[in-house]
Amino acid sequence: MALWKPDPTFYASPRDAVNAPPEKLAYVAAFDRSAARPDAIAVLDVDPASGSYGSVVGWTDLPHTGDELHHFGWNACSSALCPYAPHPHVERRYLIVPGLRSSRIYVIDTKEQPTSPQIVKVLEAGELAERAGYSRPHTVHCGPEGLYVTALGGANGEDGPGGIALLDHTSFEVLGRWEVDRGPQRLAYDAWWHIAHDVLVTSEWGTPSMVEDGVDAELLLNRRYGHSLHFWDLRKRRHIQSVDLGDEHQMVLELRPAHDPTKQYGFVGVVVSVEDLSASVWVWHRDGGRWAAKKVITIPAEPADAAALPPVIRPFGAVPPLVTDIDLSVDDRWLYVSCWGTGELRRYDVSDPFHPVEAGSVRIGGIVNRTPRPARPDLPLSGGPQMVEVSRDGRRVYVTNSLYGSWDDQFYPDGVGAWMAKLDATPDGLTFDERFFPHDDDWRGLRPHQTRLQGGDASSDSYCYP
Repeated sequence: MALWKPDPTFYASPRDAVNAPPEKLAYVAAFDRSAARPDAIAVLDVDPASGSYGSVVGWTDLPHTGDELHHFGWNACSSALCPYAPHPHVERRYLIVPGLRSSRIYVIDTKEQPTSPQIVKVLEAGELAERAGYSRPHTVHCGPEGLYVTALGGANGEDGPGGIALLDHTSFEVLGRWEVDRGPQRLAYDAWWHIAHDVLVTSEWGTPSMVEDGVDAELLLNRRYGHSLHFWDLRKRRHIQSVDLGDEHQMVLELRPAHDPTKQYGFVGVVVSVEDLSASVWVWHRDGGRWAAKKVITIPAEPADAAALPPVIRPFGAVPPLVTDIDLSVDDRWLYVSCWGTGELRRYDVSDPFHPVEAGSVRIGGIVNRTPRPARPDLPLSGGPQMVEVSRDGRRVYVTNSLYGSWDDQFYPDGVGAWMAKLDATPDGLTFDERFFPHDDDWRGLRPHQTRLQGGDASSDSYCYP
């Protein structure tokens, strides 16, 4: 009698994930800013014992142009082992890849040919609009009963409200809008959860018209971008509370809840304060019967010669850090904070989430400094650490340098370049892996954005057992 066995890359607990075998491949979304060529999923060899380590070893072009691939995720992950909605027969096999500008969603099979993933389904924008009322899909999370896809816009690119569409695990059809009662929520960005407590959290960026042509200085100075967190009843799909961080804190983006399912706290990054151009990281937490948020990290702007600055920030005479991504290691000890403007990746020890301690920093790129990597001091780099992904065991950190096409062009008007770096992480600090630096022609003229690691990574899975 044959027995079903769960996918071996599903982990019951964070401890199991940390002790699992290391990844050997990385999948990276890369896009063509001109929209003249198709975007692609690049496959990189991340096995140090391989002769092609650090190289692009696979490439899947999409069939259309103008998608602008951004964030993507797995069809299934460790949440499939959760006891109240188990799906142990599914596999971590497909990448669910949205086009942020086109509103298409691609389903890409990595199982049969891991270095040559195959497109097996394309959801057109009309299906997302008709069945869920959304457009501009942004973030994908694998939940125990389906795929959660956050979206910035209303149907056909309308300016909201944005929200969450739910996709079927196996057919990948759009089931419909997730929210039953959205309350005051209108702006959208990320969504994640405290899955064992039936709590979902969402954050805010802006509607399509607010983001697609770059940062709108008038909207920013008038404090119109998102500045709140929203908390939901995950089972009932109802809004229960908003927490406003203050309208000076503009663009509340990446959510990183504790991986330990017994904990009810998490971190969120804020891109910029309009009062002093600083960036910040906040911890949300339970405060009695309510939710609260506290600023625990502030990263100041760095003074700079106005003549060296791009027009969008020249009047301020300083470089904002622009915290555009954060990532929390699976053991919940290390928080990585990417400062895309200053070209810095910071690490904090968050063993006490309310009192982070800085525990390492590296510089690469940056609006003004253009810091080269140590092995090539003659090669100044544009862009900065943007998307950051941490391996399950916490020993490897991958960063890519492109944020979003129109924003790249504003902050790096002479060109953002194309590169990906890897850092080795130990309790003592961070060091660049000089064997790993795909850049320029390796990306075939495209810009690399988000990374997903074979078998899961620090920002793809949620666990139901401590």
